[in-house]
Amino acid sequence: MAWLPANPLAARAGIPDSREEGLAYLGSLSRGLILPEMAEAFVDTVGELVAWLEADTPLRLQLIAPYPDYHPERPGGKPGGGRSVEPELFPVPRLGEWAGRMVGAVRRTAVSESPMGGGTGVLAPDVLAARDADGLEGGGRGMIAALLRGCLDAGIEPVTGARGVELVVEDGRVAGVRLEQDGRSEVVRARSGVVLATGGFEWDAGLVRDFLRGPIAHPASVPTNTGDGLRMAMRVGAALGTMREAWWAPVCVLPGRTIQGEQEVYLVNRERTLPGSVLVNRDGHRFTNEAANYNALGGAFHTLDPATLDYRNHPCWLVWDDACARTYGGFGRGEGEAPPDWVFSAGSLAELAALIDVPADALVATVQRWNASAERAEDPDFGRGRSAYDRFLGDRSLDGPASTVGPLTRGPFHAVQVFSSTLGTKGGPRTTVDGAVLDVDGNVVPGLFAAGNAMAGPTGMVYGGAGGTLGPALVFGYRAGRTAAATATAATPGPARTGALA
Repeated sequence: MAWLPANPLAARAGIPDSREEGLAYLGSLSRGLILPEMAEAFVDTVGELVAWLEADTPLRLQLIAPYPDYHPERPGGKPGGGRSVEPELFPVPRLGEWAGRMVGAVRRTAVSESPMGGGTGVLAPDVLAARDADGLEGGGRGMIAALLRGCLDAGIEPVTGARGVELVVEDGRVAGVRLEQDGRSEVVRARSGVVLATGGFEWDAGLVRDFLRGPIAHPASVPTNTGDGLRMAMRVGAALGTMREAWWAPVCVLPGRTIQGEQEVYLVNRERTLPGSVLVNRDGHRFTNEAANYNALGGAFHTLDPATLDYRNHPCWLVWDDACARTYGGFGRGEGEAPPDWVFSAGSLAELAALIDVPADALVATVQRWNASAERAEDPDFGRGRSAYDRFLGDRSLDGPASTVGPLTRGPFHAVQVFSSTLGTKGGPRTTVDGAVLDVDGNVVPGLFAAGNAMAGPTGMVYGGAGGTLGPALVFGYRAGRTAAATATAATPGPARTGALA
């Protein structure tokens, strides 16, 4: 998904939005971290970006019409959606041999067909069979496949398994990159500039310790996000920005399962918003609005106890009853099915508390207080259910706060440990609105650009809505590439490479 304010797809659908509303929304959430010129460049480039994608790439976007912004009640927010888009299903076999080189889970459905997007998530058997036969995919893989096909059509073939380790600077200009691949070192020279798009640094323990503002465990990203671009930029004197921030997300671990040699995790998004579920900390107390968007939830995990210097809410436990489990499923199980066997389960709350090492009296009292309020579909402690976003991922067959606020009454009761994780960090070199990297004195580093999670996040601490990572990445990647191409220089003869590092 990509979050794109005032996009032309919404306009075509008759959904009102404007530049002014998009900027007002971002400004209301900035906390001083969003540079006004970056916000303006982001919103002002959306229409141009979409037009370019439609004209010059195989990627086609479609609206996820009802998906609300993540803070829809803020000035300029959209409770009824219109800013989140997704790729149309793409036939991945069009990539040829490259089809087998992409990572990530195959998704035959669009987000708009899932419960998150307003659908059921269930496909008729013949529809699913047809999509399997055609290799149609949505989600992140669908977007990457379409963009990769566009690169291949333009004669650009990525170089995989290569690690950028050092920028080559000649006569004060970044002229290339030294990379390592299969134990060999090689210099690749650039005619138009070097664009750092190496992702974040969430898999480097030292950088996480030195820069991030709170605890993370089990990153939900590819393990190659180790800050290579950040280190290269720092070596040439780049100024840094938003280094404390990340795209926070709650996860649980999937026991015995790994991806690329690292622990596989499950994003705990829908399960914590359903009626009949609560989050509790190690003391057995609720500590937040469970249905808040996943990025904002990071702040609740980062609360520091000034007396003990402990993060009292991290890790925490999601607790739900069997009525919730059987009604809605979750954690990979469908409606009517029991939770996975790695979930903690017990006949009573007191027995469950013993299993998860939480004070039994506190857990029982917390659930009793929750239940008393939930019977009135209210959460006087944390306001769960008041926002349109809270209600969107819950049970939309129920009206108002009841879609997410419901009691835990029927055993057995279940629990899973939840960790503060991240989809990626969002700190990196400061750039101009066109992606040119700035040095510590505010001057452009000639020939060097950055985009995506490798640049200082243009939206600061804000996650505007579904696709809030990829929207800015698309816009500023487009702006950086456009500017680099317009300032092309003759490259010094060197090893011939026409690919992109990956």
